Amino acid sequence: MSDLAWSDDRVTTLSKLWLDGLSAAQIAKQLGGVTRNAVIGKVHRLGLGGRAVPSRPTKPAKVRSARPAAPVRRRLEPRPVSPTPAPSMEGPGLITSMTALGAHTCKWPIGDPKADDFSFCGRLAHGPYCPSHRAQGVRAGAAWRADRDPVVRRALAGLV
Repeated sequence: MSDLAWSDDRVTTLSKLWLDGLSAAQIAKQLGGVTRNAVIGKVHRLGLGGRAVPSRPTKPAKVRSARPAAPVRRRLEPRPVSPTPAPSMEGPGLITSMTALGAHTCKWPIGDPKADDFSFCGRLAHGPYCPSHRAQGVRAGAAWRADRDPVVRRALAGLV
């Protein structure tokens, strides 16, 4: 719609509705025959900036609560390794075939797997190895912690 279609009555109605706080779409609907963009253009050309009431109610500002204090991290000390004697067995193991290994037998390999005298420890075990082989196979040091793994930290932070 061109500027010629804006009669003095329509401009007066436009100004009144704009200052009453109606949106451009609401004004266009009441005037009829004009678009929302035509109303905005005319308001701009007339210099009608201020309004008595805003066209949309503003949202109240979000109040952020204080961030909770970070949990106190305690330092993990490496577990002391109790000195255990070396295996008392000084020769071949008790079991020579993998199929003979049971659920509660030590599966510590003894010797070269390609050699004929290869065997497994075979002593009583709670887990895969007997106490003396478990002590031999575990290094003293801090255990793996998920919160120190960079990949896990990124996943927990939502970055993956």
